[in-house]
Order: sequence, then C-alpha cells, then structure tokens
Amino acid sequence: MKISKKTLADLEFQNVMNEVLLHCKSDLAKKKAEQIQPIENKKRLIAELKFVNEFVASFENENAFPSIEFDEVTEEIRMLNIEDSFLEADSCLKIKRLSQRANEIIQFVEKFEEYYPTLHVLTSKVPFTKEIIKKINKVFNRFGEVKDDSTPLLKEIRQQIVSQNRAISDKFRQELKKYGSQDYLDTIQESVVDNKRVLAVKSAYRRKVVGSVLGQSKTGSIVFIEPDSMIRVNRALQQLKEDEREEVVKVLKALTEELREDIDLFGKYQSLLAHLDFVRAKAMYAEEIGAILPEINQEQHLKLMDAYHPILYKTNNEEGKKTIPQSIELNAKQRIIAISGPNAGGKSISLKTIGLLQVMIQSGVLIPVHFRSSICFYDKILTDIGDNQSIENHLSTYSYRLKQMRSFLKECDGNTLFLIDEFGTGSDPELGGALAEVFLEEFYERGAAGVLTTHYTNIKLKIEELPQAVNACMLFNERTLEPLYVLEVGQAGSSFTFEVAQKNGIPYSLLNRAKKKVERDTVRLDKTMVKLQQEKFRVEKSKQKLEATEQKVAQKHETLESIKEKVEEKLHQYQEAYDRNQKYISLGKKLDTLAEKYFYNKRKKDLMKEALRIVEMENAKRKKATKKEVKKRKSEQAQIDNELKQKVTPIREKKKVDEAYVKELEAKELEKYIQSLTVGNRVKVKDGTSIGTIDKIEKKVAFVNFGIATMKVALKDLKKVN
Repeated sequence: MKISKKTLADLEFQNVMNEVLLHCKSDLAKKKAEQIQPIENKKRLIAELKFVNEFVASFENENAFPSIEFDEVTEEIRMLNIEDSFLEADSCLKIKRLSQRANEIIQFVEKFEEYYPTLHVLTSKVPFTKEIIKKINKVFNRFGEVKDDSTPLLKEIRQQIVSQNRAISDKFRQELKKYGSQDYLDTIQESVVDNKRVLAVKSAYRRKVVGSVLGQSKTGSIVFIEPDSMIRVNRALQQLKEDEREEVVKVLKALTEELREDIDLFGKYQSLLAHLDFVRAKAMYAEEIGAILPEINQEQHLKLMDAYHPILYKTNNEEGKKTIPQSIELNAKQRIIAISGPNAGGKSISLKTIGLLQVMIQSGVLIPVHFRSSICFYDKILTDIGDNQSIENHLSTYSYRLKQMRSFLKECDGNTLFLIDEFGTGSDPELGGALAEVFLEEFYERGAAGVLTTHYTNIKLKIEELPQAVNACMLFNERTLEPLYVLEVGQAGSSFTFEVAQKNGIPYSLLNRAKKKVERDTVRLDKTMVKLQQEKFRVEKSKQKLEATEQKVAQKHETLESIKEKVEEKLHQYQEAYDRNQKYISLGKKLDTLAEKYFYNKRKKDLMKEALRIVEMENAKRKKATKKEVKKRKSEQAQIDNELKQKVTPIREKKKVDEAYVKELEAKELEKYIQSLTVGNRVKVKDGTSIGTIDKIEKKVAFVNFGIATMKVALKDLKKVN
C-alpha cells in the first residue's frame, strides 16, 4: 500500500490522530499516534482492526480490560545494555511493576480468550512468568527498600547505624540540656541543617557555644551551631551510611546481572503495553464518534452507508448541531463517481469524508458508518484537493494541478483510489475541460476507482458515456436554493449559477446580459439539469414518505402477527388447561358417587376395590414423562394459573363491589320502607295471607292485631295492604 504524506495532509488525517492522542496514557503510545502511517501488510492491518474492535466491545461487556497504565523502562533497558552498569532501586521497582502489569493482562486475555480471540494471539506471543518479580521481591521489602538480610554485612551495618543514631540522640539531648539551662538557646532550641541536628543559639551567645556554625536565620537573631561533641559521632554515622551504600550497590549490581538475562523480555513487555495503550486510545475514540468495524471484502467494492466525517461529526455534536451522513458506493458497475452542484453544497466535504475514512481504516482506526457498510483496501490513494499554489516553486494553481496529474498518470492502476476536487479548473474552461476529459478517460482505461467534483459540463457528459462511471449531485432545496448536504448518486447536478446569483441580489438586467453571452445550448442544458434536479428532489421527498409509510405498515403487520401468534398460543394453553380441569371434574364426580354409595352401605371392601379400579383406569391413560417434562408442564400450568388469577381477580373484586353496592341500595330502600310504616296501617306478613292492623311500633318491631290475636312482627317482614 502506498499512501503519501501529501494525501494524509490533504485529508487532514493528523487531526483525527490528534484526537486519538488525547486518549493515550503513555508517551510511547502518544509517539505512535504522532508517527502513525497506513499499514501496508493486509494481514497485520486486519489484525489491528480486530484488536480495536475487541477493545470497543470490552467497554460494554462485564469482562472489562484491566488498567494498561505502566512505567516506561526505555532508560532502564538502555542501562542494562551497558556493561558493568547497574540499576538503582527505583529502576528495579519500575521493572517489577511493568512485569506485574504485563502478567496481569496476559493472564486476563488468556482467561477470556472467547471474548478477545485476536488480542489473545497478540498477548500469547509474550511469555507469562513471575520469576522476574520473585528476583526483585527477594531483594526489596514492601516499602521499596533493599532488605536488611540481603547480605550479612548489610544487616550488621544497619544495626550499627541504629545504635549510632541512638547514641547521637543521647549526646544531642545532653547538649540541649547543657546550653538550655544557661539560656543560650532560642525558644525553638534546635533545627536541622544539611540533614544534621543543630542547636538554635541566640546570636548574642554564639561565642559561648563550642562548635561549627552551619547557618543562621533570615533575621540573623538565631545561629545554627553543630556542637564539637557531635561532629565526631556524626562523622562516624556518615561513614556507616557510606558503607551501607557500598553494600547496597553490591546487592543492586548482583540483581542487575540477574535482570540482564531478561532484557529482551522487558522490551516485549513494554512494546505490548504501549501497543495496547494505543489500541485502547483508538477504541475510546471509536466509541466517542460511534465508529465500527464494517465488513471487509476482498473485491474492489467500497460501500459506505450513513458515513460521517469524524471531525465534523464531533465538532457539530459539541455545538449541538446535526450532521447529515453520506452514502456512496464504488463497485465494478460504478468505479468512478463525478459529484457536481453549486459551491458550498457539500461536494468537497463528501469527497474528503470518503478519502479520510478510507485512510483511517487502512491505518487501523475504526470508522463512523452504518453496520451494513463494506470496505476494501486500495494499494494507492491519490488526492488533489485545494489549490496548493506555490510562490516558492513558482507554481500557479493550474501548473500545480498539471504536476499532480502527471504524478497520477505514473501511479494510477487497477487498485488505485483517486480523489480530485474541482477537476479541470485553473485554466480556460473549454481547453482545461478538454484536457481533464482526456485524463478521466485515461484513469478509466486503467481500471482505477475514484471520486471527483466538477462544474464542467463536458465532464458530466463524458461520465454519462462511460458504462462504469456515474454522475452524482448534492441536493438543493428548489425553492430556497439552500443546500441539503445530501449526496444523490445517478444524476448530474447543476451549478445553479444564475439562480444563486439572483438569490444573492444580482440585478436581473445583468443576469440577462450574462445569459446572452452564453451559448443557447449551454443555457438550455443547464436549465434542463436544474429541472431534473428539482424533479429529483420532489421524487426523493415522495420516496421518503412512501418508505416511512411502508416501514410503519410493516411494523404494524409484525406487531399484529406477533399478537396473533401469542393469542393462538394462549388459546392452545387455555384449551389444554380446560381439558385437564374437565378430566379432574369427571374424576371428582366418580369419587362423589363412590362416597355416596359408601355412605349408605358402609362396605369398606367394595369402596377400596372401586377406588383402586378408578385409580388403575386413570394410570392406564397416563404417559410416563421425564422429570424435565413434568417440571415444564408444572411451570406452564403455574403460568396459566397466574395469568387466569390476574385476569379473574379484578373481575371478582368488581363483582364483590357491585354486590356490596346492590346490598347497600337494598338496605337504604328497606330503611325507607320501614320508616313509611305507621300505626293504623293495614299489613300482612310476607308470604302470609292474614291481614291485620298495626297497633303499636317499638323500635323495629310492630304489634299487629289480626282480630283474634295480636303478634309481634319485625317491620322488615311486613308488607302494606292497600
């Protein structure tokens, strides 16, 4: 694969990598982002894309990647390569942390190989070992200090240092007491200078204290003196520390020699972690812009659906603006696409989007497209974007473009993607257009794929003649002439020269004069193209409405089909439940008949015989089921019972409420009726025939005179007789 630095600059690829760089943790990963180039080896490129894709997936699954932050050991590796050199304690501990981090990741990927198959291939190339960590732990304690028992002499020296420190403290206390009692010391009494305890002597008594002056306070009121009696013991301590350092160096040298054996492994650890840091940064950027790994095909077939320019997409998102995606396809039937239309309509950004996404994918960076997109790899990507005038090299725009075309003619072949903005411009339209047409024919004959933008009518017409080339345009609103930023493949676009001029307030008289200066055929062709694009816009709107309607109908149809299936399934389950319940009712009737017989004849023997016969008949109908089937049947029955309960319970509750309401109404009516009964009313007892007269009412009881006798009757049991 050959992609020049100029192509990367034209497509502003480094701006994308600057965004990736922000997510890098280590300097090594940042350096990779700064120096990234498209990957030439296809096998390695596909692996890199899969690394990033698996890392993106890790953000969403439960098996998230462990931290990749690590200490760089480039300087330590350099030191190890120098004979007789040794590593200081900090450097040894950095190597330990590097080994721990690498082991942790190797172990993690090994454990979750199912989730990270491609990353497992990468990490499995680096050996997992704890020997390095053991070697370092043998020398250092948990505080990062060389252990006392690393050598017998070191242990002895450190014990002496402890004793000497104790002796120094005792001696210094004596000096403090001595001069403090004589009021020679300031209120702070002591301080530390050059890591030595000193007396804080009042400046007036500086000659009274025997010792070395090591400094004074800013005001000069206090002099810091090391007493003579302390100089000797401090020198002895200093000598012990030097002896300790010599012994520690011997230990570090021995450890360094052991670590020198694994120098290659440290490089592998660091390379692995730096690579994974860079992969993680690309994955984080992919998540930020909604990028994916589309299908990779082996043919020259580039299909970008709902593709976004990553920089524009992120910028618009931050500003709360909507970004309109573009869809374009390059295949055997349409290898070359010519995009036309007015300026500021989105032609150049569409061209850059295609080029930038292709460069990104060929550099191992995921791209923001629809998951149904499909990509291929090109050996060469050639670009001519911008006017690129050069005063230093005495090149005009057109001279520069001709130089570019010469370069294209050298490089262009059947596995090339070329991207040209404003094809043919910079010279006389007629002559420059003719030369551009010849270049186009040459690119076409060589089997190259490409996208170009143009205003030239002859280029649009030439595209129509070529069977494997197609025109495209950026759609405009036909009324307002505002750009819609939508790429429509299959129809050339007009430059809307006069229409845009009219919209921007250019007088009609000047426009008419301009039209007269143009050949009638050219104006007629441009008008026809305007009408075609306007018609296409109307058709596109109608198409979108129809598609939306079809989608709604399809969704409703799917919903209805789903409901139908569920209803049929429920009916089937309810039918089975009904059949089972009918069977239980039949069995219950048989047992009830048997119980009734036994109630009258008390023949226990006949009862047991008949009950056993019924049981055997029922068992003969049963089919032997496995535990799994029984469990499934019980589960289904429980589900049906639960559903029925949910549906029946509200009905029962409503019935209870209704019954309670009816009873309440009846009670009110009865109370009203009872209150209407008075002394002297002719009444009869409900369901009775005798008629009597109420003589007296006490509470809710009436004394009714039936002529021959008087009876006490509850008022609610009486009925008036007219």
